[in-house]
Amino acid sequence: MSLRVFITGGSSYLGRHMVPFMLQKGHEVCHTWHSTPPAADFGGQAMQADMRNASQVSACADAFRPDVIIHLAASNRSPDEESMVSSIEEGAKNIANAAQKHNCRLIHMSTDVIFDGSEIIYTEKSDFSPPHAYGRAKANAETIVSQYSNTAIIRPSLIYSLEIKDRSTEWMESSIKEGKPVTLFTDQLRKPVWTGTLCEACLELASNQFKGVVHVVGNQVISRADFGLRLMEWWGIDHNGLVKTAPTPADAPWPMNLQLDITLATQVLKTELLGVDQVFSKHGHIG
Repeated sequence: MSLRVFITGGSSYLGRHMVPFMLQKGHEVCHTWHSTPPAADFGGQAMQADMRNASQVSACADAFRPDVIIHLAASNRSPDEESMVSSIEEGAKNIANAAQKHNCRLIHMSTDVIFDGSEIIYTEKSDFSPPHAYGRAKANAETIVSQYSNTAIIRPSLIYSLEIKDRSTEWMESSIKEGKPVTLFTDQLRKPVWTGTLCEACLELASNQFKGVVHVVGNQVISRADFGLRLMEWWGIDHNGLVKTAPTPADAPWPMNLQLDITLATQVLKTELLGVDQVFSKHGHIG
């Protein structure tokens, strides 16, 4: 059955994978952008909207009449903290109101940094412990959208693909080209998630009855150092002797151990939660 899929943040990293994925699956897609318009041949119906503007969000939803909303817009790259927080929290409120008005399914993309990394493993029932403003805003956004009954909240971790460089890899490549040293941390543990996994999970959640929070990450724990090195190798980035690995400095503000439990995801989803090694094995080869 073809769905009318409304995707906020179509120009975001995940959005640039989600929009073509949904189109390829035969669904009708409308996607929003704020400051970065999509390429002319991107596909789907593009609408400019500021998620903080309730009337703009409502007008877009009214024009498209969605069956499902996938809310990806919530950048941590805003020019100032106030803009970032308002775009996340006001955007969550406005998109939840739009979903309620159209009585449609809402899939909200959250993050693992609603936790501070001090625990061994986090389940969907773990208490929020955000370490910074972005994490606090995303935690508040979860609370906001969960007030709408037909909501599924996805918590991912480091998002990557083998088709488009992720921001961390772009940063590493840029730094190396400029001759700047790069340090990758050996003791920050994550479960990175492939864009293909998130796209499949969103499509599955669009049609099932699950409501609440679910962790959608890969099944492999890997350090940020090993993960960064694997991606640089995949993209053919020459280190030029500028990359080193080391433990995280004691005064660093970043979460250390963000291992998200996937027990619930394996129960409610058929989507394979592929680890980094599995993704490279199935979809590419390095070395």
